[in-house]
Amino acid sequence: MELVLAADPMCSWCYGFGKEMEVLLERHPEASLTIILGGLRAGATDLLDDAGKQFRLRHWAKVEEASGLPFNREGLLTREGFVYDTEPVCRAVVAARILKPDADVLSVFRAFQHAFYVDAVDTTDGEALATVGSAALTSLGHSVSALEFLGTWRRKSTVEEAAADFATARALGVTSFPTLFVRKDGRLARIGAGYAQVDALENHLSAMGFQNRPRN
Repeated sequence: MELVLAADPMCSWCYGFGKEMEVLLERHPEASLTIILGGLRAGATDLLDDAGKQFRLRHWAKVEEASGLPFNREGLLTREGFVYDTEPVCRAVVAARILKPDADVLSVFRAFQHAFYVDAVDTTDGEALATVGSAALTSLGHSVSALEFLGTWRRKSTVEEAAADFATARALGVTSFPTLFVRKDGRLARIGAGYAQVDALENHLSAMGFQNRPRN
């Protein structure tokens, strides 16, 4: 079974959905996963003001209630001069993919999410992203230095590959994140758009003819 997830590390519903995806993959060890980076606010230039912070905190509360995952609200509230540009962190996931194509992409993706939502890391800063990315890959048994990661992140070809992901998401008709697809009969079929719990995902897959595995 081939799953394709369109998502953005700085999308709070994608953060909540990461746990459900992890369980789904545990139930389907035969499944592969490709993540298409969404570029939710790629290239944004506006500063995150108090109204923007409160808007996101309201979303965070809903995601926390649905998923049970933690959020560092103080980390968001104390940010000054922050531009909510999701291109740099999307590009960091692409850099990890380039460096170690066989690495567990969901674990790397979730490491960047945790860095932003829990550790309050500035995920628009290349050096910070390189530290997170190299640590995530190394923890998975793929030794990569922060310097090597940063060099890959800065390459023009990496910028272009991230932009290609954004274009692919648009071409697939993705209008909200996360959106999950499964390949069926040679084509991508949408399982659902937005946050969903793993049992709902299983029901959709079952209706499409994919066998449920014993549940953990």
